[in-house]
Amino acid sequence: MPPARRQPPSGGSTQAAIEEFLRGHGADRLPHPGGTLLQHLLRVQQLLAAWGAGPDVQTAGLCHATYGTDGFATALLPLTERATLVALIGESAEALVHLYAGCDRATVYPRIDGTAAVTFRDRFTGREHQPSPADLRAFLEITAANELDVLAHNAELAEQHGPGLYGFLKRAGTLLSPAAQDAVDRQLGHLP
Repeated sequence: MPPARRQPPSGGSTQAAIEEFLRGHGADRLPHPGGTLLQHLLRVQQLLAAWGAGPDVQTAGLCHATYGTDGFATALLPLTERATLVALIGESAEALVHLYAGCDRATVYPRIDGTAAVTFRDRFTGREHQPSPADLRAFLEITAANELDVLAHNAELAEQHGPGLYGFLKRAGTLLSPAAQDAVDRQLGHLP
């Protein structure tokens, strides 16, 4: 199978400009399973491309840790500077980055049950809201790509969190693309 083709970001910036932004904010110097944060972000984007995700989802995957996450506290950019990321990657992709970064995983993950009506809790504000079905699907694709890459590069985390992650992602059901579902089964389905 030929390598997945990355779609150009819809925000008007080139892939090179986005990578330069990430480097300029230290992503190439932050340790992360599998090397650096930048290497991880690029692999997440590549997975999303291989699964057929659209340009905004791929770009959000590339930038998903810009504001930090519930699992990776280091932020490359403070939330007060969201306009900077919007200008770089566009409103739609930035909104997905913000949704991903703001997810209170302990509250939201147990609510994922395969239905498109999931109430999110924003870890930054404490507010609850329901993302659109399209945004929920994008969130889950980015989540699957992120977690699969982390576990592929850290055997200890895979052993510790793989079975729970498998259960969580299987509960997402058809909210994940068939390609993402296959990747989840291949990588995590054999774990005890």
